Amino acid sequence: MTAPIRNHDIAELRRLDLAHHLPAQTDYKLQEQLGGSRIITRADGVYIHDGDGHQILDGMAGLWCVNVGYGREELAKAAYDQMLELPYYNTFFRTATPPAVLLAAKIAGKLGGDLNHVFFNSSGSEANDTVFRLARHYWTLKSQSQRRVFISRWNAYHGSTVAGVSLGGMKHMHAQGGLPIPGVEHVMQPYLFGDGFGEDPEAFGARAAQAIEDRILEVGPENVAAFIGEPVQGAGGVIIPPEGYWKAVEAICRKYGILLVCDEVICGFGRLGQWFGFQHYGIQPDLVAMAKGLSSGYLPISAVGVADHIVRELKDKGGDFIHGFTYSGHPTCAAVAIKNIEILEREHLIERTREDTGPYLAKALATLNDHPLVGETRSLGLIGAVEIVREKGTNRRFLDKEGEAGPVVRDLCIQNGLMVRAIRDSIVCCPPLIITHGEIDAMVGIMRTALDAAEPVLRAL
Repeated sequence: MTAPIRNHDIAELRRLDLAHHLPAQTDYKLQEQLGGSRIITRADGVYIHDGDGHQILDGMAGLWCVNVGYGREELAKAAYDQMLELPYYNTFFRTATPPAVLLAAKIAGKLGGDLNHVFFNSSGSEANDTVFRLARHYWTLKSQSQRRVFISRWNAYHGSTVAGVSLGGMKHMHAQGGLPIPGVEHVMQPYLFGDGFGEDPEAFGARAAQAIEDRILEVGPENVAAFIGEPVQGAGGVIIPPEGYWKAVEAICRKYGILLVCDEVICGFGRLGQWFGFQHYGIQPDLVAMAKGLSSGYLPISAVGVADHIVRELKDKGGDFIHGFTYSGHPTCAAVAIKNIEILEREHLIERTREDTGPYLAKALATLNDHPLVGETRSLGLIGAVEIVREKGTNRRFLDKEGEAGPVVRDLCIQNGLMVRAIRDSIVCCPPLIITHGEIDAMVGIMRTALDAAEPVLRAL
């Protein structure tokens, strides 16, 4: 359908939405009270458009993923051409397709180091399931099957499957379904503003890293399979660790011989100004989960980068790795991902993020620091957050608990034409990598307008 959807069609879509469609991570009672979903009908560049005629600057790049922006005909053509050639085949029967093989080689080249192998999935959650199973299988092959424990961080997000939620540190998600599953331990996050307010950043980073070593010793190093972490915690509220934290974490993993896993589902493919976030921090993981920016969200595809020493164990010991999905290495998704990487390369979007638009976003967000509600702004590359506080110079929240102010400011941003996300009392942004200076200015301007409008509402709480 290429013609604009008429208003009365939108009303029918909302009716059908409430009658039949269950959107992701939604309060369905509230959804019904609000009359159904906002129907997004089209998009171009950094803008989405809804069925009621609103143009909205997409400050979230869809869901942290549309790195090359909307409306890329090359990506549509790549999918079309591949569908005519070979729309689908699996990788179960010692078979492979040209796009999957070529994409694996391309990803390995971007990962660098000894991360020369790639296992494909369809989502970030599936990628982290693969990490979970592969790490445990690896240690079993090495005759250390007791190494089953994963160490993660509170407030981390590693997906919505049972393993993904368990690896993640979202307590409200754990509360549904009796999670986490056994074998996952959580430690403090490197959230300076929330958990170390007023501390020296370097000392706080060392304390957060030490919490990992302490838990390893508590559990027993001989029982730990891996530590998993996002270079920057995205869904946790854009938690940017202090300088030195990741180097210390890497050293701890090497000290005790445990695997280091970087969840690059959000940070990968340019978000921090490097192809992968671990490259920004100068560390070398053993396993790397990726998704989202791999295809800029145009088709569902994810992958796990695997180090040589892990694959060597698989090959030396032999036997099936009894894991995989119907759509692992899906040729059409892989063809689109290859073309997406070509766009990132050709338009130098990673370099542009690192050298131009990322620093510009940091400066633009910093102009909000004079606002009475703003406790801190922070960003790295093209991902950022604005902390909302009751009292300037503190990290005190409205009603002395988190989560009251964020949704108020978020809703006002959306009303004024900017899609952002509220995570507790932070407003977070993650725009497409094609965003211009003018569009960054517009984004931050709407944030200020929303903060101004929110202040009397919040003060009255």
